[in-house]
Order: sequence, then structure tokens, then C-alpha cells
Amino acid sequence: MAAGGELLPPRPPPKGRPEQQLKAQKRKFRWSEEGMPPEQKAHLSSPPTKKWATDPPGGIKGLGSSTSPPKSSLMGGKVSGAGSTRPLVKTSSLFRNNPEIPDLQRTSVEQVQERVFTSDSFDQIGLHPHLASTITSVLGMSSMTSVQRQTIPILMQGKDALVRSQTGSGKTLAYGIPLIQSLQGVQPKIKRSDGPYAVILVPTRELALQSFQTIQKLLKPFTWIVPGVLMGGEKKKSEKARLRRGINILIATPGRLVDHINSTKCIHFHQARWLVLDEADRILDQGFEKAVAAILNAVNADSEKRQNVLLSATLTDGVARLADISLQDPVHVTVVEEVGDSCAREAKGSPTGAVGTLPASMQCDSFAVPEKLQQYVAVVPSKLRLVTLAAFILGKYKFEKCNKTIVFFSSCEQVEFHHALFQKALAEGPETRVLEPSLFPPSPLTFQRLHGDMKQEERTVTFQDFLQSKAGVLLCTDVAARGLDLPQVTWIVQYNPPASLAEYIHRIGRTARIGSGGSSLLILAPSEAEYVNVLASHKINVSEMKMEAILSYLMKDNRFAGNRGGSKTFRGADPEEVRRRATVLQTEFEDFVHSNVGTVQHAKKALQSFIRSYATYPASLKHIFHPKSLHLGHVAKSFGLREAPRNLRPSAVPKKGKNQKQKRPHLLGMRRGDLHLAEMLRSEYSSGLDSGMSQARREKGPRKRGKPKPQA
Repeated sequence: MAAGGELLPPRPPPKGRPEQQLKAQKRKFRWSEEGMPPEQKAHLSSPPTKKWATDPPGGIKGLGSSTSPPKSSLMGGKVSGAGSTRPLVKTSSLFRNNPEIPDLQRTSVEQVQERVFTSDSFDQIGLHPHLASTITSVLGMSSMTSVQRQTIPILMQGKDALVRSQTGSGKTLAYGIPLIQSLQGVQPKIKRSDGPYAVILVPTRELALQSFQTIQKLLKPFTWIVPGVLMGGEKKKSEKARLRRGINILIATPGRLVDHINSTKCIHFHQARWLVLDEADRILDQGFEKAVAAILNAVNADSEKRQNVLLSATLTDGVARLADISLQDPVHVTVVEEVGDSCAREAKGSPTGAVGTLPASMQCDSFAVPEKLQQYVAVVPSKLRLVTLAAFILGKYKFEKCNKTIVFFSSCEQVEFHHALFQKALAEGPETRVLEPSLFPPSPLTFQRLHGDMKQEERTVTFQDFLQSKAGVLLCTDVAARGLDLPQVTWIVQYNPPASLAEYIHRIGRTARIGSGGSSLLILAPSEAEYVNVLASHKINVSEMKMEAILSYLMKDNRFAGNRGGSKTFRGADPEEVRRRATVLQTEFEDFVHSNVGTVQHAKKALQSFIRSYATYPASLKHIFHPKSLHLGHVAKSFGLREAPRNLRPSAVPKKGKNQKQKRPHLLGMRRGDLHLAEMLRSEYSSGLDSGMSQARREKGPRKRGKPKPQA
């Protein structure tokens, strides 16, 4: 910069061929979104602005005709005020250099089905008249589901049971009704000071709240029986006070209950007659096996004779091991039905003592899905994932009424990023800052988020709001995938594919519940298309939804027409105009992300969490989901970043030319990262343990493998 603060005069044009001069000119006028003074930006932006205004647009395939709009409209060059122009930042084409979308070779399979309702009513099984009346009047149920018809009589006989049934089939009432029927008849009457007569373990806080509310409704005519809930995130002092006053039906997350067993003197299980493990496979998957063992030891020490129930939509080897140590001569209940002979048509309750070897009906490597659930898959290149998701949400809510959608992501950071982005760009609210009023007028969309890093007060409010709302979009992690009964959910969108087929089943099970209809959409990258065959091998049939059909929702509203809005009416799905509008939408997202350093860092953090989660897929799926198959530049585009950030994974890049001793800290760092990721995923399911204990465990773990000596 010259003396006096003036800018230096422009350099002479570089020598060489015209093509080289043009490339050098482009490099000369490129600036970073961070750090360059506004005066210098204004000075440097004028030459390319003049050139871009006269050149034909070429950013989008097929838009090179003379009737196409100026390229500035595709690059964020929209007038934001009278006489002012927003700096032109080039947006790379969304539709160039993408991998070819493969043709899905879908094999038609006969899905495993389960008959949800039966003709039997609750009046036929000998329930207390007040309990039967409450089920009909308060819960609004007159006939039993298949799992309830088979499970309730078995549990009323006092037998242990291992229950497998599809998600959304009424498993909570399957154990809740015989539990209440048993406790209301205890003589002398149960007193609050007696302590827990039943212990119900669930994996997540939201499921604990939901189960508590269901039990509360069933106990409406039996006011002397007191339910209570213990879960992570709540104040332990208030929970201890409730335990001192007395809780007869105790619903808890495993970690928090173990915490109270170790630190609360007033808790005891002298009267315990029931132990229920709901979503037992998820409890084990999240590392609570030791916690469950501690609870079993505590209950066995006070009350050896009790009735035990394990329930889940999927049964694993871990559940079989848990059943071995907790169940006595259990009855296996499964109502899975398949049009084929690899599984039983409708397996009746069959007692067996060898729990470790499940019956053939339970060993079937297939999953039951709701009969009225329509499943779709869309193959979308990485660069187009963000605009495709936004177009799908906008299309469903602007042109279809009463939509309630859940979108699943693989990490908390991704939920936070997309929630902030969609709130600013798409949602309506008194505090919402619309990026471009002419492009994005207020819409009736509302976005909510739910993940394990939120405070418990926020999680409870979000859960209750979405539960009671008639429309809205919930962005969440798998913390909302298990057991939650959210009425009237019409669409499930899996933005990040799940790491297991069981998780896929639980995710789509948030819709089409108790015989109602629903739909699900799985979004895959072209390199992930083989996942469809994996689904087919487990008797899961999906239909293809074309990406172009989703993006065509943008044609129904001229908000996405940019500066051509109102100048021309497009009828039908004009491919060129669809692509142009998708680019306008992507540019708005990128402008928001690059509006300040904070949002850029937020996007980078979400991108890094996505890459980390991508590396956690099991070995059986590594040939489909492998980090090396990711194009980081394209993936960064789906987070609103204009280029792939540098040093995304510094610990994963070994230093070359160093000896073995200098490589050792790198290997240790990778193990620490893996341990941190495992702890992060585990926190999704509310262990209830103090964060200090978790931190100590994280610090203690790597040292066991040998901490490197500090170098002098």
C-alpha cells in the first residue's frame, strides 16, 4: 500500500497467451471471505464485475443461450438496496463435475410384515373394570395389537418374557397394562413409602418421559400407586427428595439409576416385583452393559424373586446374553410375519430355557416394517445434498398441508448447523432475519432441534412442543430414533444413512405407527448406491425418487427465480430453470455461511463431525461408506462452504520423513480421537453420569496404552 493509505496502482497485465492472461486476471481479483479490507475488495471487484456482466453465463450446464440471465444473478450479485450491489462472489456450478448417478438395480423382495391390530378387545382378558375403562376413554384404544394380545396374558400369568415386535406396535402398553393390573391388586394396598415395586429401564431421556406419561394415564383410577422418573440432566437433589417421599413405579435411564444406587442412601428394592428393559438392544449398544449389571446386582441383593421383561424391535446377541443372566424360563414372543418360509408365519409364545439360542422366528435376518409405510431412496451428488433437502422440505410444507417431518443426522454439530441455516433462510418468526426479502418471504415453516448435547430443559420443551404440534420439522440425531411415539409424523428423512439396519428400522418407525400411514426418504450419494442392495438382503423394499423431481419443487414458487422473478412464467419442470433456481438457493446458503467468521467456523465444525461419523461405519459397510470415497470439496459444498477447508483432520495426516518415535504421538492421538467419538455418541443416550467422571475416564483410558514421554 502506498504512502497516505492509497491503494497501489494496478499491475500491468501478465505476458503470454490470451487464455493465460484470463486465468491470471481471475487469480488477481480473487479474494478471501476473511481478512481483506472492504476498500480493497471494492477496488478489486470492479474489473471482474464489468467483465462478468458482458460475458454469457456458463456456470450451469445448458444455460449458455443468449436468452439466459446475466451470470451475476447466479453468483450472488443481487441488488440489496437502491443503488447498491452486493459483492459478486462466484458460486461454482452445482451441476458440473458430479459423479454419474447409477441406475439402481433394485430387487423386488417380499417384506417382513406384522399384523398390527387384532379383533380382540381389552375387555376379554380379565382386566380390572377401571383399568379397561381408562384404556378406552383416556388412551382411545378399543382393540389390542398383535404384540399386546400375545404378551399381556403371558405376563399376567407371572412369567418372564422376551418380546420382539416392530416399532410402533404398542410394546409400552404390552408390559404397562399387566404391570398395573398386578400392582393394583396387591394387598395390603401399596403405600408410597414402600419404595419401588417395578423398575423400568429405558435408553433415552425422551423415552423415559414418554413412558412415564403413559404409566401416569394408566394409573388414573389407582391414585395410591405413585410413578416417578430418574434421568440425566435433572437436578439430583430434587430426585433424591422424590425418592425419600417414595416412588412405586420407577422409570429411569441406566446411568442415572446407577448414580443414585451409589450415592443415594434412601433408595432400595425390597419390594421390587418387576424389572422391565425397554429397547434392550439400544441400552447395550450405548455401553450400558455394566450399568445394567450393577442394577441387576442391586435388585437381586434386595429381592431375588421378581418378573422380568425384555422388549425391543430388534433382538441381538447382546440381548440374548442379557436374557441369559436376567430371565428365568422366559417365553419368547414375536409377531413377525413374512410372505416366505425363512421366518415363522406368526410365532406363538414358546417357552425355552436356552435363551442364548433364540428361536428361528427371532433369528431371522429380516426386520418387520409397518404395512402402510412407503419407503423411498434418492441418489444425490454431494454438492446437491443441501439444496435437495431444502427443496424437499419446502415442497412438502408449501404445497402439502399438515406435514410433520423428522430429519435424522449423524452428529449434534450437523443438527445445530442445519437448524441455524434453515432458521435464517427458510423459517418464519419474529426474530428471523430473511437473507433476501425478495427471494425468501416469510413462510409457515418451523424448525426444531433435538440432540444429546442440549440441556435437559431444552430437550424436554422441544419434545413436548413437537409432540403437540400439527406441523413442523424436527432436526435430530438418533436420540429420537427409539421408542418415541410422536403422533401424525408424515415423513422421515434420513439425511445421513444409519450405521446399522436395526437403526434404519427404528428411524422409519417414527411414522406409520399403530396402523396409520407414513413415508420415509433415504438420501444416498452415488458411491453409496449399493446400500439399497443391503436393504434388499434384509427384506426391505424401497422405491426410487429422482433428485430432479425433488428439485422441481422450486419451480412452484418464483421466490427462487432471482432477478428474473415475474419476467417469465415457466410451465412444467424446465430442467434449465430448475438448475438455475437450485443455484440461486445454494448461493443464498453460501452467502449466509460466509457472512461472518463465526458461521464459517460453525460450518467447518459440522463438516468435520460428518467426516468423523463417516469413519465409524462398521466393517461390513466399509465398502460402501469409506472416508476415502468422499470428495471433500463437494462435501464442503453441502455445508455452504465454497471450498474444502484445510487441516480438517490434522491428526490423521502423518508427518513424512520422521522416525518411529516421532510417529508414536500421532498414533496415540488417533486413539484419543476414537475414544472421544465413542464418548460423544454415548452421550446421546443420557447416561446420567457426571461429566467429571466421563472426563476422568477419557483421560485415564489412553494412559493405559502408554503415554509418550515428553521430549526435552
